[in-house]
Amino acid sequence: MAYGYEKFEQALRLLNGRLVLAAAPRFNLVVCGGSALAATGLIERTTKDVDIVALMADEGDLLDPAPLPPALVLAAAEVALDLGLPRDWLNNGPSSGDGGLYRLGLPEGFVGRLSWVTIGERLTVGFISRYDQIHFKLYAAVDQSGSYHAEDLRLLHPTDAELLAAAGWTRSHDPSPGYRQGLQWFLREFGYEHLADRV
Repeated sequence: MAYGYEKFEQALRLLNGRLVLAAAPRFNLVVCGGSALAATGLIERTTKDVDIVALMADEGDLLDPAPLPPALVLAAAEVALDLGLPRDWLNNGPSSGDGGLYRLGLPEGFVGRLSWVTIGERLTVGFISRYDQIHFKLYAAVDQSGSYHAEDLRLLHPTDAELLAAAGWTRSHDPSPGYRQGLQWFLREFGYEHLADRV
């Protein structure tokens, strides 16, 4: 089941409360995907979860979100029960392992483009920018042909320069000839055939 961002906003507020009650550490979550698109007003749509691409230390350094800290996982599971959400409503899917976005490398300047929201004393959330959404959505759209990622990308109205930058970043993650062919095919189908030979 998919929900509007209001549901996840409620879940994050409750998550903060659970963390306070547990005397847990403070967490700074870096969030991508549909919930970030909705929270920042880039695209109004429903989503199934809150995708954590990284954690951040209070000092400003990005941290690997795999695995998620036990205190955060426990509090999120309690919120799932409270609100009838899926157990994995808060997850590190985009950066869940060695092939995840965090370990492969995030776009240059990523941290400076985050939009931070303070949920409460134990929780802040940094939503990724439109520019970085374009990078992630292009990578996902090529990887998952015909998925909703392609529609999200279309609604972000990327410029040629943004798509070329995103394409270069995705190829640094997967330099294989097969991926390049898939990327070129996608750009032609997407209406950017004039860029296909430049990636």
